[in-house]
Amino acid sequence: MRSKEDSSKIIIRSLAKAGLLSKLHMNIFHYHNPFPLELGGTLPCLDIAYHTFGTLNAKKDNVVWVCHALTANSDVADWWPHTVESGCFLDPDRWFVVCANIIGSCYGSTGPLSEDPATGEPYYYDFPKLTIRDMVKAHIILADDLGLTDINTLVGSSVGGFQAIEWAVMEPERFRRLILIATSAKASPWSIAIDETQRMAIRSDATYGERNAEAGSKGLAAARAIGLLTYRGPWGYNATQQDPPCDGIPATHRACTYQKYQGEKLVRRFNAYSYMTILDAFDTHDAGRGRGGVATALAGIKAKTTIIGITTDIIFTPEEMRELTAMIPGAEYHEIESEFGHDGFLVEHRKLNSILV
Repeated sequence: MRSKEDSSKIIIRSLAKAGLLSKLHMNIFHYHNPFPLELGGTLPCLDIAYHTFGTLNAKKDNVVWVCHALTANSDVADWWPHTVESGCFLDPDRWFVVCANIIGSCYGSTGPLSEDPATGEPYYYDFPKLTIRDMVKAHIILADDLGLTDINTLVGSSVGGFQAIEWAVMEPERFRRLILIATSAKASPWSIAIDETQRMAIRSDATYGERNAEAGSKGLAAARAIGLLTYRGPWGYNATQQDPPCDGIPATHRACTYQKYQGEKLVRRFNAYSYMTILDAFDTHDAGRGRGGVATALAGIKAKTTIIGITTDIIFTPEEMRELTAMIPGAEYHEIESEFGHDGFLVEHRKLNSILV
């Protein structure tokens, strides 16, 4: 059986292979107690990777906690450009910014490539099923260990918004402000269908299920290409992937090259097992489950809430974002004009900062 040190070395080698080691100066919190899961089973222990930016004040009340999306990591300054900067809404001169890598991922927190203590080998396909609530309970464990009982602002976009909504419902007293961007209180049939289509692509790869980190790589690349169609939509593609002018028929279309490149790029930094784990957890999201429905659950949120939709988002449409706003007491709604679809939350940092600073 590998030691904890050996497992950490595996993670470090994986990050180095993905070209991320120089960027990820992360902390890892080791939780040595059993962690029961909502769908059954127990993880015998947890590693939770996290980053912090800025300085925690004496009262510990200048905390901004960011929940990240599907394939991101805890280094929010890396994947969310021009937000963790002076004068921006995650200003490290003003705030103590915390972002934790979700469990099930492959950036330092416990996931399918972590060691299964029962076998001494990585879990791979045998990693247990997770829910969004499991991910949030891991956040709670870390926040408690850091002594962060009074969090000024909780921020979540996309799947990060799923976590933020769930956490604000579970612990309404912990947060003073809630920022939700391009997200939902419940996974819709449309978003679940998108996830299932990506899962079909991964399962169609005959190597998926093999006990190695590269298993399902071709399926993962195809899944990423499918996902990108919904992240950007026709407006984003038509604005950025036009073929250059020519008199004849192009040997290859720029849009085709882009799809292949993006699939290969994800394969270099992620794995199919973590991707499937997070997609499955995505589909469990329902803030109203066991609480009398979504509207009843959201009515208990006490944080001052700001909700931001994106005009061209086809995953979480502006109409759905306005409906979400109506269910949270006192919530205010803003809408960003963007041609980049759902990915507008990553691209339109100036517009976000103008709303949130």
